[in-house]
Amino acid sequence: MENIRDKVGFICDMDGVIYHGNKVLDGVPEFISWMQENDKKFVFLTNSPERTPHELSMKLERMGLNVSADHFYTSAMATAEFLHSQKPGSTAYVIGEAALTKALYDHRIYMNDVNPDYVVVGETRTYSFEKVEKAIELVLKGAKLIGTNPDITGPTERGIMPATGSLIAPIEIATGKKAYFVGKPNPLMLRHGLNKLNCHSQDIAFIGDRMDTDIIAGIESNIDTVLVLSGVTSVENIDNFPYRPKYVLNGVGDIIR
Repeated sequence: MENIRDKVGFICDMDGVIYHGNKVLDGVPEFISWMQENDKKFVFLTNSPERTPHELSMKLERMGLNVSADHFYTSAMATAEFLHSQKPGSTAYVIGEAALTKALYDHRIYMNDVNPDYVVVGETRTYSFEKVEKAIELVLKGAKLIGTNPDITGPTERGIMPATGSLIAPIEIATGKKAYFVGKPNPLMLRHGLNKLNCHSQDIAFIGDRMDTDIIAGIESNIDTVLVLSGVTSVENIDNFPYRPKYVLNGVGDIIR
Protein backbone atom coordinates (compact mmCIF):
# COMPACT_ATOMS: atom_id res chain seq x y z
CA MET A 1 0.00 0.00 0.00
CA GLU A 2 2.93 2.35 0.63
CA ASN A 3 3.86 2.04 -3.05
CA ILE A 4 0.46 3.48 -3.96
CA ARG A 5 0.45 6.17 -1.27
CA ASP A 6 3.91 7.35 -2.37
CA LYS A 7 2.69 8.21 -5.88
CA VAL A 8 2.85 11.87 -6.88
CA GLY A 9 -0.65 11.71 -8.28
CA PHE A 10 -3.66 9.68 -9.28
CA ILE A 11 -5.87 9.29 -12.32
CA CYS A 12 -9.25 7.94 -11.22
CA ASP A 13 -12.24 6.61 -13.08
CA MET A 14 -15.54 7.87 -11.66
CA ASP A 15 -18.54 5.54 -11.85
CA GLY A 16 -17.79 2.44 -9.81
CA VAL A 17 -14.77 4.10 -8.20
CA ILE A 18 -16.13 7.35 -6.73
CA TYR A 19 -19.89 6.81 -6.91
CA HIS A 20 -22.74 4.64 -8.16
CA GLY A 21 -25.46 6.80 -9.66
CA ASN A 22 -25.97 9.44 -6.96
CA LYS A 23 -24.42 7.49 -4.08
CA VAL A 24 -20.85 8.12 -2.93
CA LEU A 25 -18.95 4.88 -2.35
CA ASP A 26 -17.44 3.90 0.98
CA GLY A 27 -14.13 5.59 1.81
CA VAL A 28 -14.30 8.11 -1.05
CA PRO A 29 -14.67 11.31 1.04
CA GLU A 30 -11.67 10.27 3.15
CA PHE A 31 -9.61 9.40 0.06
CA ILE A 32 -10.33 12.74 -1.63
CA SER A 33 -9.55 14.63 1.60
CA TRP A 34 -6.29 12.68 1.93
CA MET A 35 -5.26 13.62 -1.63
CA GLN A 36 -6.07 17.29 -1.04
CA GLU A 37 -4.34 17.43 2.35
CA ASN A 38 -1.21 15.72 1.02
CA ASP A 39 -0.99 17.87 -2.14
CA LYS A 40 -1.44 14.90 -4.42
CA LYS A 41 -2.10 15.71 -8.04
CA PHE A 42 -5.28 14.07 -9.27
CA VAL A 43 -7.71 14.03 -12.15
CA PHE A 44 -11.00 12.21 -12.58
CA LEU A 45 -11.18 10.62 -16.01
CA THR A 46 -14.53 9.57 -17.47
CA ASN A 47 -15.56 7.96 -20.73
CA SER A 48 -18.91 9.72 -20.48
CA PRO A 49 -19.14 12.79 -22.77
CA GLU A 50 -22.48 13.94 -21.39
CA ARG A 51 -21.34 16.41 -18.70
CA THR A 52 -18.89 19.31 -18.64
CA PRO A 53 -16.23 19.46 -15.92
CA HIS A 54 -18.29 22.14 -14.15
CA GLU A 55 -21.36 19.90 -14.19
CA LEU A 56 -19.32 16.99 -12.82
CA SER A 57 -17.98 19.24 -10.08
CA MET A 58 -21.55 20.23 -9.19
CA LYS A 59 -22.63 16.57 -9.19
CA LEU A 60 -19.96 15.72 -6.62
CA GLU A 61 -20.82 18.83 -4.62
CA ARG A 62 -24.42 17.60 -4.32
CA MET A 63 -22.93 14.41 -2.84
CA GLY A 64 -20.95 16.39 -0.31
CA LEU A 65 -17.60 16.28 -2.14
CA ASN A 66 -15.72 19.51 -2.86
CA VAL A 67 -13.71 19.00 -6.09
CA SER A 68 -13.11 21.91 -8.49
CA ALA A 69 -13.85 21.62 -12.21
CA ASP A 70 -10.16 21.59 -13.20
CA HIS A 71 -9.87 18.07 -11.74
CA PHE A 72 -12.06 16.49 -14.43
CA TYR A 73 -11.30 15.27 -17.93
CA THR A 74 -13.92 13.69 -20.20
CA SER A 75 -13.98 11.74 -23.44
CA ALA A 76 -15.71 14.75 -25.04
CA MET A 77 -12.67 16.89 -24.21
CA ALA A 78 -10.30 14.19 -25.47
CA THR A 79 -12.29 13.87 -28.71
CA ALA A 80 -12.15 17.63 -29.29
CA GLU A 81 -8.39 17.69 -28.66
CA PHE A 82 -7.88 14.75 -30.99
CA LEU A 83 -9.83 16.32 -33.86
CA HIS A 84 -8.07 19.65 -33.34
CA SER A 85 -4.68 17.91 -33.53
CA GLN A 86 -5.72 16.04 -36.66
CA LYS A 87 -7.32 18.92 -38.55
CA PRO A 88 -7.48 22.37 -36.90
CA GLY A 89 -10.55 24.34 -37.90
CA SER A 90 -12.46 21.27 -39.02
CA THR A 91 -16.23 20.82 -38.87
CA ALA A 92 -18.43 18.05 -37.51
CA TYR A 93 -21.94 16.65 -37.51
CA VAL A 94 -22.61 15.64 -33.91
CA ILE A 95 -24.95 13.13 -32.33
CA GLY A 96 -24.50 13.87 -28.65
CA GLU A 97 -25.27 16.12 -25.70
CA ALA A 98 -24.43 19.80 -25.23
CA ALA A 99 -21.21 19.01 -23.32
CA LEU A 100 -19.76 17.32 -26.41
CA THR A 101 -20.75 20.23 -28.66
CA LYS A 102 -19.21 22.70 -26.18
CA ALA A 103 -15.92 20.76 -26.05
CA LEU A 104 -15.74 20.89 -29.84
CA TYR A 105 -16.57 24.62 -29.94
CA ASP A 106 -13.84 25.25 -27.35
CA HIS A 107 -11.35 23.85 -29.89
CA ARG A 108 -12.92 25.82 -32.77
CA ILE A 109 -14.54 22.78 -34.33
CA TYR A 110 -17.89 23.98 -35.61
CA MET A 111 -21.13 22.27 -36.54
CA ASN A 112 -21.85 21.34 -40.15
CA ASP A 113 -24.64 19.09 -41.45
CA VAL A 114 -23.85 19.51 -45.17
CA ASN A 115 -20.23 18.52 -45.79
CA PRO A 116 -18.48 18.02 -42.42
CA ASP A 117 -15.01 16.58 -41.98
CA TYR A 118 -16.25 14.32 -39.19
CA VAL A 119 -19.35 12.62 -37.84
CA VAL A 120 -18.98 12.46 -34.05
CA VAL A 121 -21.14 10.24 -31.85
CA GLY A 122 -21.41 10.22 -28.06
CA GLU A 123 -23.98 9.14 -25.47
CA THR A 124 -27.23 11.04 -25.87
CA ARG A 125 -30.89 10.85 -24.95
CA THR A 126 -31.92 12.60 -28.17
CA TYR A 127 -30.90 9.71 -30.42
CA SER A 128 -33.21 9.31 -33.40
CA PHE A 129 -33.51 7.43 -36.68
CA GLU A 130 -33.42 10.77 -38.51
CA LYS A 131 -30.01 11.60 -37.02
CA VAL A 132 -28.67 8.13 -37.85
CA GLU A 133 -29.86 8.52 -41.45
CA LYS A 134 -28.08 11.86 -41.70
CA ALA A 135 -24.89 10.46 -40.22
CA ILE A 136 -24.91 7.54 -42.67
CA GLU A 137 -25.41 9.94 -45.58
CA LEU A 138 -22.49 12.12 -44.48
CA VAL A 139 -20.11 9.21 -43.81
CA LEU A 140 -20.88 7.78 -47.26
CA LYS A 141 -20.01 11.22 -48.68
CA GLY A 142 -16.58 11.05 -47.03
CA ALA A 143 -16.92 12.28 -43.42
CA LYS A 144 -14.73 10.36 -40.95
CA LEU A 145 -16.62 8.50 -38.23
CA ILE A 146 -15.51 9.21 -34.63
CA GLY A 147 -16.85 7.78 -31.36
CA THR A 148 -16.18 9.45 -28.03
CA ASN A 149 -15.78 6.01 -26.44
CA PRO A 150 -16.32 2.33 -27.37
CA ASP A 151 -18.52 1.40 -24.39
CA ILE A 152 -21.44 -0.80 -25.45
CA THR A 153 -23.39 -0.15 -22.25
CA GLY A 154 -23.10 2.09 -19.23
CA PRO A 155 -24.62 2.23 -15.74
CA THR A 156 -27.33 4.78 -14.99
CA GLU A 157 -29.71 5.44 -12.12
CA ARG A 158 -32.25 3.27 -13.99
CA GLY A 159 -29.85 0.41 -14.68
CA ILE A 160 -27.77 -0.56 -17.71
CA MET A 161 -28.38 1.55 -20.81
CA PRO A 162 -26.83 1.58 -24.32
CA ALA A 163 -23.67 3.66 -24.64
CA THR A 164 -21.73 5.08 -27.58
CA GLY A 165 -20.58 1.72 -28.97
CA SER A 166 -24.20 0.64 -29.36
CA LEU A 167 -25.38 3.97 -30.75
CA ILE A 168 -22.68 4.13 -33.41
CA ALA A 169 -23.05 0.48 -34.53
CA PRO A 170 -25.92 1.09 -37.03
CA ILE A 171 -23.80 3.75 -38.75
CA GLU A 172 -20.81 1.39 -38.96
CA ILE A 173 -22.94 -1.46 -40.32
CA ALA A 174 -24.79 0.66 -42.90
CA THR A 175 -21.65 2.39 -44.22
CA GLY A 176 -19.10 -0.40 -43.83
CA LYS A 177 -16.85 2.14 -42.07
CA LYS A 178 -15.31 1.44 -38.67
CA ALA A 179 -15.33 4.29 -36.16
CA TYR A 180 -12.22 5.52 -34.38
CA PHE A 181 -12.87 5.65 -30.64
CA VAL A 182 -10.99 8.22 -28.56
CA GLY A 183 -12.01 7.20 -25.02
CA LYS A 184 -10.64 4.38 -22.87
CA PRO A 185 -9.14 1.87 -23.54
CA ASN A 186 -7.45 4.14 -26.08
CA PRO A 187 -4.24 5.27 -24.29
CA LEU A 188 -4.87 8.78 -25.64
CA MET A 189 -7.20 9.43 -22.70
CA LEU A 190 -4.57 8.57 -20.10
CA ARG A 191 -1.88 10.54 -21.92
CA HIS A 192 -4.15 13.58 -21.81
CA GLY A 193 -4.59 12.90 -18.10
CA LEU A 194 -0.82 12.75 -17.61
CA ASN A 195 -0.38 16.00 -19.52
CA LYS A 196 -3.07 17.64 -17.39
CA LEU A 197 -1.19 16.59 -14.24
CA ASN A 198 2.21 17.37 -15.78
CA CYS A 199 3.52 14.03 -14.50
CA HIS A 200 5.49 11.08 -15.84
CA SER A 201 3.80 7.70 -16.04
CA GLN A 202 5.91 6.19 -13.25
CA ASP A 203 4.71 8.90 -10.84
CA ILE A 204 1.02 8.06 -11.27
CA ALA A 205 -1.38 5.28 -10.33
CA PHE A 206 -4.53 4.74 -12.38
CA ILE A 207 -7.56 3.59 -10.39
CA GLY A 208 -10.46 1.95 -12.21
CA ASP A 209 -13.16 -0.69 -11.83
CA ARG A 210 -13.23 -2.19 -15.35
CA MET A 211 -10.70 -4.65 -16.70
CA ASP A 212 -11.70 -4.08 -20.34
CA THR A 213 -11.28 -0.29 -20.39
CA ASP A 214 -9.53 1.04 -17.29
CA ILE A 215 -6.93 -1.61 -16.57
CA ILE A 216 -5.94 -2.31 -20.18
CA ALA A 217 -5.61 1.46 -20.81
CA GLY A 218 -3.31 1.79 -17.81
CA ILE A 219 -1.19 -1.18 -18.85
CA GLU A 220 -0.83 0.14 -22.41
CA SER A 221 0.15 3.55 -21.02
CA ASN A 222 2.80 2.00 -18.73
CA ILE A 223 1.02 3.28 -15.62
CA ASP A 224 0.63 1.25 -12.41
CA THR A 225 -2.95 0.01 -12.30
CA VAL A 226 -5.22 -0.29 -9.27
CA LEU A 227 -8.41 -2.31 -9.76
CA VAL A 228 -11.12 -1.58 -7.21
CA LEU A 229 -13.88 -4.12 -6.65
CA SER A 230 -16.45 -1.41 -5.87
CA GLY A 231 -17.68 -1.34 -9.49
CA VAL A 232 -18.40 -3.92 -12.17
CA THR A 233 -15.46 -6.30 -11.70
CA SER A 234 -15.29 -9.11 -9.13
CA VAL A 235 -12.24 -11.12 -8.08
CA GLU A 236 -13.56 -14.05 -10.14
CA ASN A 237 -13.77 -11.89 -13.29
CA ILE A 238 -10.06 -11.01 -13.25
CA ASP A 239 -9.00 -14.45 -14.52
CA ASN A 240 -11.20 -14.00 -17.60
CA PHE A 241 -8.62 -11.58 -19.01
CA PRO A 242 -5.07 -12.32 -20.30
CA TYR A 243 -3.65 -9.41 -18.28
CA ARG A 244 -3.80 -8.39 -14.63
CA PRO A 245 -3.84 -5.15 -12.63
CA LYS A 246 -0.80 -4.44 -10.47
CA TYR A 247 -2.96 -3.95 -7.36
CA VAL A 248 -6.46 -5.12 -6.40
CA LEU A 249 -8.38 -3.31 -3.63
CA ASN A 250 -11.93 -3.38 -2.33
CA GLY A 251 -12.21 0.37 -2.84
CA VAL A 252 -10.21 3.59 -2.80
CA GLY A 253 -10.66 3.84 0.97
CA ASP A 254 -8.21 0.92 1.32
CA ILE A 255 -5.40 3.20 0.15
CA ILE A 256 -5.49 5.32 3.28
CA ARG A 257 -6.58 2.75 5.85
